[in-house]
Amino acid sequence: MRFPISLPFLLDGAASSVLEIPDGARVPAWLCEHPAALEALQRGHLAAGAQALCAPTATAGVFQLRASGLEDRLEEINRRLVEICRKQGGVPVGGRLGPSGLLVPPAGEADFDSLYDGYRRQVRALCAAGADFLLLSGQTSLADLRAAVLAARTEDLPVLASLSVDGEGRTAGGCGLLPAAITLQAMGADAVGMDAPLTPEEMLPLLQELIPHASVPVLVKPAARRADGTLLSPGAFARGVHDLLCAGASLVGGSTGAGPEHIAALRRELDLFLPWYRGAAAAYEDADNFAAAIEREAFFLGDDIRFSEPMECSIGLGEDFIDLDDEQVNAALVKLSSMDDVAILQEFAPMSRLPLAVQAENPTILDAALRYFQGRLIVDSACGIPREVMEQMCAKYGGILY
Repeated sequence: MRFPISLPFLLDGAASSVLEIPDGARVPAWLCEHPAALEALQRGHLAAGAQALCAPTATAGVFQLRASGLEDRLEEINRRLVEICRKQGGVPVGGRLGPSGLLVPPAGEADFDSLYDGYRRQVRALCAAGADFLLLSGQTSLADLRAAVLAARTEDLPVLASLSVDGEGRTAGGCGLLPAAITLQAMGADAVGMDAPLTPEEMLPLLQELIPHASVPVLVKPAARRADGTLLSPGAFARGVHDLLCAGASLVGGSTGAGPEHIAALRRELDLFLPWYRGAAAAYEDADNFAAAIEREAFFLGDDIRFSEPMECSIGLGEDFIDLDDEQVNAALVKLSSMDDVAILQEFAPMSRLPLAVQAENPTILDAALRYFQGRLIVDSACGIPREVMEQMCAKYGGILY
């Protein structure tokens, strides 16, 4: 992490889900107008042993405030919510970035640059308010996550990327936890992980699958409330998170239903755990993360990547992917000659059964391909572009130069 902490680290619990907010209230504005409720909750989290506070700004982004007619108050609301948390003093304060609710092609018609611009505006507001880090919470779309990470890196704020997944490790939009984590850590996310609606017990098998491939600390903020509405006792919640720590999680906290009493129980469990904690740095260094990805799948690569013959972009690209003989090659190489080709790749990429590689002679087109591809691309180093330029692009977007 880029702010000074030692692992394991305890974040706070839920905010709006444990406060008594009137039905129909516009949550971020109501919290600004009734600061005493939020102040009392955050004091409770600190007294319980939380080492950081997260301002409840997940619904204070451009997209959410626009829908409720409050977009012109974005800077004011984000500043105020961070200020309320900072008043408690002594710990880092983060800003939450929630999902936009928009989908990019081929699932929808939203423009990725519009997502980026929206997140960029909220990131600027949170940075100006003095936020120490960003938490991408409740996220279900890899496009949202990528846009938010790119926006965060313009301010060099540490970013914790957290997905809301089901028991199969998939978001409501079909994004997979593992391909998303591999993509985001390659882009520079400082931690990756999961939050609500899963309880600690439900998260455990997914965490065990993720840990061997994580090259950054893994975050878990499980729900204290089950899907049937019943609330886990603080002790049961803490014991479940203890199992997550034993499996390799190193940043922990609570989401839906987790109040100060749950954080206090978790603090006690964490204090018992610390003498036995040996750290996960070595495991991160040995992570098996040499993988390409699309939103639904990660493709782990061997030492020898064998490209197909360069495939032209056309409306038949999806069928070309399906017909490709994967016994002879282990990566589909696509030739990009125009911005239209970039759009075609974006449309048909989900149909590929193999990791995707691109070849381009124009740096602008290569940059666009890496920017708009929702996953992790391989870049053919034989492109007629200076290697240092390709290295910079791959570092920014998480691509693999081969």
